[in-house]
This record gives sequence, structure tokens and C-alpha cells, in this order.
Amino acid sequence: MDDLIKSVEEKFIKDDLPELKSGDVIRVHERVEEGSNSRIQIFEGTLLKESGSGTSRMITVRKVSAGVGVEKTFPLHSPRVEKVELVKEGGVRQSRPYYLRERIN
Repeated sequence: MDDLIKSVEEKFIKDDLPELKSGDVIRVHERVEEGSNSRIQIFEGTLLKESGSGTSRMITVRKVSAGVGVEKTFPLHSPRVEKVELVKEGGVRQSRPYYLRERIN
């Protein structure tokens, strides 16, 4: 049964994603549907955590917008996520740098 599930999931896995580590500054291009229109919205921030594997791989990105910290979780292999760009490599020593929440709003 597991082999059947993995064979179906292989079709949906994106292979053009960059190597990501916690603390990296990344830019996520997400497709947003507004009524009958769709557009690409860019969310740029610091990668806080990665979780899951295969098609259920998720990332949590944090940015400060208008002085308020905003965190958003993206499923990496979703059709809504157009692409992920690595802007700057981070220099954190922890796998989940939650201390950034207190450091910058």
C-alpha cells in the first residue's frame, strides 16, 4: 500500500526547490485567487522551521510587516506555491530559531 501511495506522490513533488536551512531569508511566490482573477503574491521573510517529508513538506516563514510580526506556513509542493527563491543564507545554529520572535517583534 505504501508503494502505491509513494508512486502517486512522486508525480506531484517539485524538483526545482533550492536547498533551504533554518534562518535563511527566502521569497515565496504564492498564487492568490481573488474572485475570477489570480495573481502572484510574494512573501519574503526568515525561514523558521521545516516539517514533514514528501508531498506533505511544510515551511514556516516569518516577516515583520508594519511593525507586526507575521508567520505563514506554506506546503512546499502545493500547486499554489509557484516558486521559492533563496535571497540570503542565514547564520543560525538552531534548527528552529524561535528566539527571533522576541528579538524582532
